[in-house]
Amino acid sequence: MTEQANPDSAAATVLVVDDDDTSRYILASWLRRDGHRVAEAADGAQGLALLAAATGADRPELAVVDVNLPDMSGFQVCESIKADPLTAHLPVIHVSATAIEVNDRAQGLYRGADAYLTEPIAPTEFLATVTAALRYARARRRAERLAGRIAVLNQVTLDVYGARDGRSFAALAAAGAAGLMSAPAAVLALDPDGREVRAATGGPGDGPRPFGGEAAVLGVLADASAPQEGTGTRTAVLTAGQWAGLTGCEVFEGAGEVAVILARTSPGRPPVALAVPARALGGGDRDLFAQLARTCALALEAQRSLREEQGLALALQRTFLPSRLPSAPGVGLAVRYVPAGSRTEIGGDFYEAVETPGGLLLAIGDVVGHSLAAVVVMGELRQALRAYAIEGHEPHVVLDRLDAFLAQFHPGVTVTACLVLVEPGRRSVLVANAGHVPPVLRDPGGPARYLTEHGVVLGLGTAHPPAVRHPAPAGSTLLLFTDGLVEVPGEHLDRGLEALRRRITEGPRELAALCDHLLGLFAEGKQDDVALLAAGLD
Repeated sequence: MTEQANPDSAAATVLVVDDDDTSRYILASWLRRDGHRVAEAADGAQGLALLAAATGADRPELAVVDVNLPDMSGFQVCESIKADPLTAHLPVIHVSATAIEVNDRAQGLYRGADAYLTEPIAPTEFLATVTAALRYARARRRAERLAGRIAVLNQVTLDVYGARDGRSFAALAAAGAAGLMSAPAAVLALDPDGREVRAATGGPGDGPRPFGGEAAVLGVLADASAPQEGTGTRTAVLTAGQWAGLTGCEVFEGAGEVAVILARTSPGRPPVALAVPARALGGGDRDLFAQLARTCALALEAQRSLREEQGLALALQRTFLPSRLPSAPGVGLAVRYVPAGSRTEIGGDFYEAVETPGGLLLAIGDVVGHSLAAVVVMGELRQALRAYAIEGHEPHVVLDRLDAFLAQFHPGVTVTACLVLVEPGRRSVLVANAGHVPPVLRDPGGPARYLTEHGVVLGLGTAHPPAVRHPAPAGSTLLLFTDGLVEVPGEHLDRGLEALRRRITEGPRELAALCDHLLGLFAEGKQDDVALLAAGLD
């Protein structure tokens, strides 16, 4: 008997299609002595019917087909096998005692056969050909399966890196693990805020769902398999009962053992735990599953690092903004600053309120761009604005000096800014606007209106027109804001401005309540920072 040297030459179920009982018996006997299982058919239709009905371990891995059959040619049988998606991978060996010419052999190979043997056939040659065909077919199936799983792994990688938060990460990772391993799967992890997130699914196509259990289960698993100082992956194997008792997750009921792979990318960081039935980790699947665990750990670490970087960036940005607002007679102030939450870039939005010899100067502006450089310019510009303001200059003169400041120290940088001077004892305000969205003045008991005077942005070296005076009776409300509040990608800015004006008209009279009301209506999900400065004129 031929020695089986590797898995590719292991025993298989072989279909033998031959109308000659003696030839079929001889071929089947050779195969059985070599350890293979044999299904026999006397004509092409019977052979194709056997293939169509076979399932599981009874499904043939190879067909030996005589060329001359009573109902159809062996060539036609081969073409039918290769045309069916369920059997297209099946290697076919043609045998013949009559169709032995070169043209016969060429036609058989052209029409789909993987090998062609002519009688008389030596047993060793026949069995070696069977072994070679099986080896090639099995290697090809393994390669196709691996390619498919790598494609799934790539998609899961994109999914988990694109997760919005810890909960969506867990759901995507669980669904991805189930799809990759074709088995039930569960995920446990800590989100960037330190909350434990969990998701499990009964298999591919079953929607992932959260599960309960002990609060410290991830720590228990980590202590058992992955010390705090360790990185990489570790594996713990539990019975299905142990897993259910520890986690409260019964998705592996009846699975026998559960393999839990924990991955940690940095010392001291919490691991990510992925679990599947232990039987799903056969062959090279363990390495693929470990790679998925590492990918998930890296994706969650990226979320965590992004959150930390964003926190540092925002802390830096806030150091450049006023720590407190002045208390000016007859003027109440409220301010809100909302950073865009989906990125770590920091913007150049700023606001200021300065007591000057001429009254209370309110300012709001935006350095064009999102970067640390924009924030640095914003900080310097704010300090320059304060210095020019306390010298008593009128608003448009302050803008001229800020323009000169930019030209001298930051050429090429452009800034929008709006300055409003609230003069003491006079029911009016002076407005100078350098390319910024206009401020809103809401008269007491009346509608809100924009103060639309407009000049060019700062940084172009152009003189700014004199400030314009607007009446502001007692009880008026003045709002200055940055464009992040009203700007919507793909929509004209005028639509947002009009919607904001209506909401201000209808909004609360109390300043803080009005600011919160407007942010709730307009600031959710925005991709830009929002600064809002409100003043109540008594």
